[in-house]
Order: sequence, then structure tokens, then C-alpha cells
Amino acid sequence: MNTLSEFEYDLKGLDKYAKKISKIIKIGDIFLLKGELGVGKTTFARSLINFLFDKNKIIRPSNIKSPSFPIMINYSLSSYEINHYDLYRLSSQNELDNLGFFEDLQKNISIIEWPEIILNNYSISKYYLIEFKFIDKNKRFIKTKYFEK
Repeated sequence: MNTLSEFEYDLKGLDKYAKKISKIIKIGDIFLLKGELGVGKTTFARSLINFLFDKNKIIRPSNIKSPSFPIMINYSLSSYEINHYDLYRLSSQNELDNLGFFEDLQKNISIIEWPEIILNNYSISKYYLIEFKFIDKNKRFIKTKYFEK
């Protein structure tokens, strides 16, 4: 495990961080977004997805929502997809298996909100864990770690 960055941010800072990541991201990358409700996970995911569309010179999606109810929303780019998951409502490994979650991880980019079921029950060989914490109403603390087993 390597800690890559730790910093305080507001929404503009979070947007800048997502843009920075969009420049180095590659197919097969997995981002696990961990933190309390309302701390900025979906805002970060939305920014990252938009910047990946910009990077690929494709018109941004008109609306990027949290995949809380469908559990997964995918966004097609030229040569890969971005799979945006929200695993908050999942309570068992079986539900995750039924999603076909592990089938396309290496062929796409995965952004996963509420990853606790994965962290507690599965072994993913390489991933980024981005932890979000409240500082106050307008500021957050973000810590990014990279894990490779």
C-alpha cells in the first residue's frame, strides 16, 4: 500500500483532483470511493467521468447521477467503458456476483462508491482507495492510497 496524496479540498479542489487523475488513468483501473453520505464521492465520480469524456473528445453525458438505485451505470467511450457502481444497498457476496461485477474489471475503468462489501469479502489485486472525510460544511479531507497485491 502506498499513500499517494492527502489534502483538504473544497468542491473546486475536488474537481481539480479529478482532472489530474483523468490524465493518468488507464483501462483496468479501479477506484474505490469510501466516506460518509454527502461527503463528495458522487461529485468526484461525476467530475472524473466528465473529464474522461473530454480526454476522449466525446460530448459529456447530459446527466451523471449516483447509481444508488440501478447499482451500476455505465458510460461508453471509444475503446472502453466506465462502470460507476454504488454498492450501498448490497448486503451479500451473492448479490455482487449476480451483477457480473468481476467479469469486465480489466477491460474498463471502475468507479465504486460504498466499496465495503468488496474490501471485506474479496481480493482485488490492484486498486485505488480514495477516502473522503468531513472537516466542516465546505471543506473535506481526501486521502488516496494505491494497493497492489
